[in-house]
Amino acid sequence: MVTRVERNRSNPDLGVLAGRLLFAVQGELFTTLAERGFADLHPRHGTVLAYLDADGVRATELSRLSGQHKQVVGTVVDELEELGYVRRYPDPADRRAKLICPTERGLAQIRVADEIMAAIQARHARRLGRENFAAFRSAFLDVTEHQRDLVAERTEK
Repeated sequence: MVTRVERNRSNPDLGVLAGRLLFAVQGELFTTLAERGFADLHPRHGTVLAYLDADGVRATELSRLSGQHKQVVGTVVDELEELGYVRRYPDPADRRAKLICPTERGLAQIRVADEIMAAIQARHARRLGRENFAAFRSAFLDVTEHQRDLVAERTEK
């Protein structure tokens, strides 16, 4: 009988593969960010930073985009605000809501993170070939969105 450990080494399921990719990309991203002056950030901060817009975004939208609970997003926003990466402002479209906006340090981090991610993706595109990498990304996006839609449908019932 094949053990779970053996199976996950030789024939990992989608969740294991997605997790391996996530942790490997996060590891490289946050190590490189630390080397470039952002050592106070941790992978959990990606819940907000990956979706932060220069013009600001509501916490409910960050929750939807990241797939994390609003409480998790709120905790991460609190941490990032303490670290000086974001500030909360009233949303001009709805004064009851708050926009999470990057500070100058937050904008600098976004630029550096975008550069790092572009380099990671370019490296994989060179390795696989640009067409193969584009096809992989397209298929991966489709599978991801389909899975998220199924989960959303189940939780709405």
